[in-house]
Amino acid sequence: MEPPAIGILMLDTAFERIHGDVGNPRTYPFPVRFDVVKGASTDEVVAKGDRARTILPAFLDGARRLEASGVRAITTSCGFLSVVQDEMAAALSVPFVASSLSLVPLVRQMVGGRPVGVITAHAGHLSERHFAASGIAPDWEVHLRGMEGVDAFYAPILGGANTLDADAVSRGLVDLCMALQRDVPDLAALVFECTNLQPYAHAVQAQTGLPVFGIYHLIQMLHDAACAPQFDGQV
Repeated sequence: MEPPAIGILMLDTAFERIHGDVGNPRTYPFPVRFDVVKGASTDEVVAKGDRARTILPAFLDGARRLEASGVRAITTSCGFLSVVQDEMAAALSVPFVASSLSLVPLVRQMVGGRPVGVITAHAGHLSERHFAASGIAPDWEVHLRGMEGVDAFYAPILGGANTLDADAVSRGLVDLCMALQRDVPDLAALVFECTNLQPYAHAVQAQTGLPVFGIYHLIQMLHDAACAPQFDGQV
């Protein structure tokens, strides 16, 4: 049996990974391989801005373990790792993408340069450095909103609690996205920087009507590129 094609570098966390979360294997229609980077907590990577660069060796070790196991592409469980995109990609022999923020330039093209919303775990810690590392120009109309004010999200994802109230997180995220849409009436799309938000994309879309992009789509793309689908050539 061939090894999983996709490897995912995971932060060292304790909260529940519900279906749809980047860290739940049931999220994907194909097997994936996880590697937990010990000591890389959300406090280290999210709350301390560019801290990811100072623990880059640990992420490189994890990526090399995944590479040695036979995966054909690698990603991560935290969009704040965009700041190490270039270093990680240069050090590996398989494709690597650190963050769903890398989707923003493509999504912006798709919507003709109209405004794009980015939903992050903490708007106060996602900086222009994270955007620049993902190819996002400072003059683009990209509107950032953070989940730090949603207690049901903050407690498990950033605060260390073990349990997660998915319904409450969904309501908080929907309210946040609807408020953004009211503030920016010509908002054309949403990109979830936070990899824990995919489980709620359907609820957000049901209320906003907007296309919603995230790490799930990058992983699907990586998998299909690494394992090209075979067609029968018939009409």
